[in-house]
Amino acid sequence: MPLALRDLQAEMAAYLVSGADADILGSIVGDTIPAAARLRIHRHQLYESLATALAGTFSTVQQLVGDPFFRSIARAFIAQALPAQPVLSEYGEGFPAFVDTYELARGLPYLADVARLDWALNLAFNSPIGRRLTAADLSSIPGEQLPSMKVGLAPGTRVIHSTYPLDRIWSASQPNASTAMVDLGGGDAWLLVFRRPDDAGFIVLTEAEAVFVTALAAGASLEDAALAAFAANARFDLSVTFSRLLDLRVFVALQQ
Repeated sequence: MPLALRDLQAEMAAYLVSGADADILGSIVGDTIPAAARLRIHRHQLYESLATALAGTFSTVQQLVGDPFFRSIARAFIAQALPAQPVLSEYGEGFPAFVDTYELARGLPYLADVARLDWALNLAFNSPIGRRLTAADLSSIPGEQLPSMKVGLAPGTRVIHSTYPLDRIWSASQPNASTAMVDLGGGDAWLLVFRRPDDAGFIVLTEAEAVFVTALAAGASLEDAALAAFAANARFDLSVTFSRLLDLRVFVALQQ
């Protein structure tokens, strides 16, 4: 008896995950290529296509470990997390956490942080640009009102912290990089990832600057965010930091 469409889809999904074709084999029509071989071809092509999509999103990870090893990680991830939606640029949110637990990557403890940076850049790139806050927008606001105001971060803007020199690892992995060796003991890195007009990028922050931006993202006023930054480092320069971020167009609005 033919399977109902929903049951057939469920069996097909189970096969794509496990590779065990016993339950669905009878529902596949064979011709010159046996049904079992047709299933294997379909599963292989699916995994290769998804691995290629992940390589595009996590290009720095791929560059660091090489394509064969990257595809072994990708295939293991795909077996546990097939896409839940059709937009492949949105596929891979759980990949950094998976890399963190992947046994064969244990010798590369920084790799999961590199994957988090790749994912953040992907999210920033696919975020809407929209209108950004500029210095001209602030010119009509009395100075005494600014400390109590809040600023919204543009979509895709986020702070990433790593116990490794993530910015230098990323730079060394880029094509035609001048530096191939990175001192992994070079200290922590705080990066601000954001959408630029034509692409996505990041800048390096100090710890106090990262505290400031993180507080703003959590809804703190400019004054409270600055106080948190000063607590992290008494030499935090609010004027320089805010001007720098304003020039980078990482804010979207001022709110009372």
